[in-house]
Amino acid sequence: MLDVKDIKNDFPIFKSKEKNFIYLDSASTSQKPQSVIDSVSSYYDSYSANIHRALYEIGEKATDKYESVREKVRQFMNVPDSHNIIFSSGTTESINLIAYAWGTKNLSNDDHILITEMEHHSNLVPWQLLSSRSNTSLDYILLNNDGTLELESLEKKILSKTKIISVSHQSNVFGTINPINKIIDEAKKVGAITVIDGAQAVPHMKVDIENLGCDFYAFSGHKMLGPTGVGVLIGRKTILEKMDPFMGGGEMINTVTMEKSTWNDVPWKFEAGTPNIAQVIGLGAAIDYIEKIGIENIHQHEQGLLKYGLEILSQNENIVLYGNPEIRGAVIPFNVKNVHPHDLAKFLDTDGICIRAGHHCTQPIMNRLGINATARASFYIYNTKNDIEKLGDSIKKTADIFK
Repeated sequence: MLDVKDIKNDFPIFKSKEKNFIYLDSASTSQKPQSVIDSVSSYYDSYSANIHRALYEIGEKATDKYESVREKVRQFMNVPDSHNIIFSSGTTESINLIAYAWGTKNLSNDDHILITEMEHHSNLVPWQLLSSRSNTSLDYILLNNDGTLELESLEKKILSKTKIISVSHQSNVFGTINPINKIIDEAKKVGAITVIDGAQAVPHMKVDIENLGCDFYAFSGHKMLGPTGVGVLIGRKTILEKMDPFMGGGEMINTVTMEKSTWNDVPWKFEAGTPNIAQVIGLGAAIDYIEKIGIENIHQHEQGLLKYGLEILSQNENIVLYGNPEIRGAVIPFNVKNVHPHDLAKFLDTDGICIRAGHHCTQPIMNRLGINATARASFYIYNTKNDIEKLGDSIKKTADIFK
């Protein structure tokens, strides 16, 4: 079991707020430990300089710190080669990068893109745009009532002309952990490229890129104790080398004349301009913090909270729970009868409890459920069973008010 009291001491926000501050929205963004904040501040305080350019001491230090995070990601995710690792602003940019730099060049009007009905908008809208640009067909694997994918239709949905399959590793609504190994294996049978949205998975469980064998994997720093504005795209090097750059500018070039340009090696070909240096360094500190605690310990702690949360919320007859996947992360979507989710969130806030309310950037899921929005509680390393009990009490109090 994690020593949550000790962990919370590492997070300044829990010291600055009143004692009843309970944060249950880590699926949206996580809080940041002092070590991450210090790593970002240290860059600005002590060695603020551009990378890959300066020959003076602080510039070389900034470059070394930045590039060392690539190696941290490689080890953390078991990536075959650090050159497969591209820094982006987040999962959204990473997926758009693939859709533009790979999709535009490789898709024609006879081809087919396959996603799922449970995707976050960042893994849906880029493919809609690509489908429109390339005049390709876009289809999706359907969602079951329990929050799982209708995998019985998988073989029918994957066609000989399917060129790319993009799916979330873990749902940000239901917490469903999808059987991506099976999906990747089926994709390989027809030679389709696989893209995995790992934004909700990487902070909470061990992800092994070598084991998965996917072509692309994307995640964001801010959901795993790191800063906002930084993400990672892991790609198969042989594919990345054939792709055109996503953006043009400084650093992504090799030679430039007035007539033409040639490109830098992978991964720098996809990191145009001055990158988010401080944020990347902060991501490295976040990985250090997670590894100190242990990703397996984090996963076990969250699973205990998930089980307890479902038990507590299911005891309230006014609460409607959505989805019941057998294998899931610590995310619970729900509604309270006669209380709009937005009203619920505001009333809980008066008790110092932070939850998410809305469509969670998954409007197709809301349409599938026949609702406009849900409330959502999501748990992380700084949460306890006591937090869940207080959530249950506050929900009950709110429901009584709206009666």
